Amino acid sequence: MSAQQETEYDEQRKFRAPTEEWNGFGDATRAVHPTGRSPRGAVLREFMRWYMRRPGAKLPARPAAGPWSEPSDD
Repeated sequence: MSAQQETEYDEQRKFRAPTEEWNGFGDATRAVHPTGRSPRGAVLREFMRWYMRRPGAKLPARPAAGPWSEPSDD
């Protein structure tokens, strides 16, 4: 994906996730991509491309274990 595509914004979508998981996911994605806006959307798009078996798609990089790795109190 080009740098231009990463800075342009797609139509906003709604995604439901428990707040604790969404916030932890944001922390985890920033551990891998520490600069710029939250990379949650970029990581989700990478995962979606991989899941659909698009040519050249790869699983997104995962961070080392961190506070987000702890089980939730659910």
